[in-house]
Amino acid sequence: MKTHTRIALILAMALPVAAFASSSTDSKIEDAAKASYNYRTVLEDHVAVKCTDGVVTLTGIVQDRSEKTLAEDTVANLPGVVGVNNNIEVKSEFPEHSDAWIALKIHSELLIKANVSATATKVDVKNGIVTLTGTATSSAQKDLTEAYVKDIDNVKTVKNDMVVEAPPAAGTTVGEVIDDASITSEVKYALLSHRSTSAISTKVTTNDSVVVISGIAGSDAEKDLVTKLAQDARGVKSVVNNMTVKA
Repeated sequence: MKTHTRIALILAMALPVAAFASSSTDSKIEDAAKASYNYRTVLEDHVAVKCTDGVVTLTGIVQDRSEKTLAEDTVANLPGVVGVNNNIEVKSEFPEHSDAWIALKIHSELLIKANVSATATKVDVKNGIVTLTGTATSSAQKDLTEAYVKDIDNVKTVKNDMVVEAPPAAGTTVGEVIDDASITSEVKYALLSHRSTSAISTKVTTNDSVVVISGIAGSDAEKDLVTKLAQDARGVKSVVNNMTVKA
């Protein structure tokens, strides 16, 4: 009896410690999600995060299905997360494929793409025809912005009236350091949303802004496209593509 009593006492004392450790981990997960680039910038704090025993529950309202997926992928990539309950509602203010919807998609796309600025780019859409104004830090950035916009569904043509100006002082968002969880979800989003890579099964991980991709590609060209799309994600330093090409 004495042994049993001693074991019961030890277990009783350990339970509060375990509960505290679990609560501490949950709080760290919640804080990391809220501090991530995607939650702060792309989702604009429209998603609430609650973590219990490593299981994250997401609530809130977003404009597009892709934002719901981005939110889930971002938290799923955080250390300590064992599951995600995605209860986010998709309620767009604008009809799908309307001019306002296209403008919203363009803004979201530029937020997750490298070497462009969503804040410095002004977008106007009429009947699927996009007019870009605002500023670019170089001709290359101006051309890259146009290329990204042209690749968005339902964009008919792009008129690029952006003005090239000297780069602003250091500390702009273009060079902002992006967390690994946000980078991973951005790369997955890019691969899923692109016509030529949407059906490819890949595994994407990020460590210190270096993206590692594995899976099976149908050809060398397909593998190269996956690498390029990953390199285009904001915050990526380099890409290691370990995909196997089908014989």
